[in-house]
Amino acid sequence: MNQSKHLYWKPATRALATAARLAGWAAAALAILPLSARAQTDYPSRPLHLVVPYQVGGQIDTIARAVAEGLGKRLGQSVLVENKPGAGGIIATNYVAKSVPDGYTLLLTLATPITANLALYKKLPYDPRTELRPISDIAKGSGVIVVNSSLPVKNIDELIAYARKEPGALRMGSWGPGSTPHIIQHYMNKTYGIDILNVPYKGELPIMTALLGGQIDVALASVFTLKQPIAAGKIRALAVLGRKRVNSLPDVPSMAESGYDDEAYRAITPTTLLAPAQTPANIVERLGREVSATVQSPEVRERLLAMDLEPIGNLPHEAEAEYQTYLPIVLKLTADTGVTLD
Repeated sequence: MNQSKHLYWKPATRALATAARLAGWAAAALAILPLSARAQTDYPSRPLHLVVPYQVGGQIDTIARAVAEGLGKRLGQSVLVENKPGAGGIIATNYVAKSVPDGYTLLLTLATPITANLALYKKLPYDPRTELRPISDIAKGSGVIVVNSSLPVKNIDELIAYARKEPGALRMGSWGPGSTPHIIQHYMNKTYGIDILNVPYKGELPIMTALLGGQIDVALASVFTLKQPIAAGKIRALAVLGRKRVNSLPDVPSMAESGYDDEAYRAITPTTLLAPAQTPANIVERLGREVSATVQSPEVRERLLAMDLEPIGNLPHEAEAEYQTYLPIVLKLTADTGVTLD
């Protein structure tokens, strides 16, 4: 009887020991796995950083602060705007591309750092096609071509005629090679056989200051930046890019209305929010939904409309499709300038 009890006890003990070991392994595995899972399900647990490749006070910076405020309310965490201007957007873009892909460091930018720079530089420290992923296109805005009020031209035809008559006499401001003003200036030179000179600045506000001061004769910048000096008669608006007029400049024709419907004048790219490419898909999708709701909220939508912007707020897969559409167009237009910076 005692022997049978002893024989029964031994396998029972082994079974309990095995079960204990399995439970221990499972606990160890569960202790490891939730580190990443918890980081994603608890997201966000600390403030986010929204990096802008341009100076404080410009249109992109203003958009960033509107989005940061609204997004912070939805996420329950602060969204801090960091301005890292310089090198045609490379500094800020590389900073975000190389950041830890955890959803806490994001990039808000125009197209140049993620499109044109691919054609301008043989070697970039990052590849936006593989190291960044779109979260949402925030808005689109039209640019306006303006001249110093002392220049005797009132429309695009007269600007081209003046440039033909005075080759090399006109100076046009841009915020660097590959920027929209630089592409348009070079396209006009090549297409119409004129010679407008490019003068680079570090952003729209320095361009406006130079135009008002007579250091340059022509500029292309956002309606948001230029509408006040236009209204004050300090500079003269010739045309807005694209096919339709903008509400705050109802008397200024579009380029298409002016007889210039070329693709170069229609390639209006959005302001886009991006994350490092390896950011977990669930975080990207969460951010996409929250940003979309932020952009469509009455407060942020009204602020964007007040800047003469078209609110978008699409989802990540839609922003990616948009990027793949305009990328080859911008690359070709940039490559056609013949400018390289390596």
